[in-house]
Amino acid sequence: MGFYLRAIILLLVTAVTCNAVELASCSPAITTSSPPSDECCNKLREQKPCLCKYIKDPALGGMVNSPGAKKVANSCNVPFPQC
Repeated sequence: MGFYLRAIILLLVTAVTCNAVELASCSPAITTSSPPSDECCNKLREQKPCLCKYIKDPALGGMVNSPGAKKVANSCNVPFPQC
């Protein structure tokens, strides 16, 4: 059973499609003092494997690595990556 569980987890982790547009629902919380929505937190958790890619992208890094984004990650209980 342990092998199958690991295989399913591996499939779930590798099945994430990195698409920064998925995090659009987080924009209000990143740029203002409003709390993140449930949708934002769910999308942030879903896109967590992609965060380093976004941080390293010159077009996205400033927003994704901003204090507001770190605040949102903290509010959503998503550890901010050390890339």
